[in-house]
Amino acid sequence: MTDRRYPIGPIALKDAYSDDEIREFIRIIAEIPAEYRKRVANLSEEDLLKTYREGSWNIRQLIHHVADLQFVHYLRMKKAITEPDYDEVTLIDMNAWAVTPDALNVPVEASLGIFEGTHARYAYLAGTLTEEQFARKYYHPTRKLWFDQKQALAMSVWHVKHHLAHIDLALGNI
Repeated sequence: MTDRRYPIGPIALKDAYSDDEIREFIRIIAEIPAEYRKRVANLSEEDLLKTYREGSWNIRQLIHHVADLQFVHYLRMKKAITEPDYDEVTLIDMNAWAVTPDALNVPVEASLGIFEGTHARYAYLAGTLTEEQFARKYYHPTRKLWFDQKQALAMSVWHVKHHLAHIDLALGNI
């Protein structure tokens, strides 16, 4: 790995995903919060301040960020399948959110609970989508791309794996 910003590589979405790939995405969404909990169990306050590269977010900020953004991913899916006029994705300023007082100071347990609860619902919802719902698209103005819900799931899975690798880097596990 030469670029610590992308320890699993940059996201590369496909035009289409098989049913098996979607089932795997849903399995990962359901199970990955436990991996995060395992990684940060018994970390000291000093450990939570470790970063994966100079100028990056620390482990505490990463945990809060993942909980925040995975909730946003779930919200986007829910809006896409319930609001016919939801054509442009809901965005947040991730860097601004990462330096709010809660992201800097709240114990990670609060966000692990949010992450686990959100992902339980997210996995369940994704597992119930019809082909018509999976085909529902929205535009991402930052990425300048239209995404269907299968691609959105792929992005969400990449996101949680990406930041889990950042935590591993910060802890010296890779």
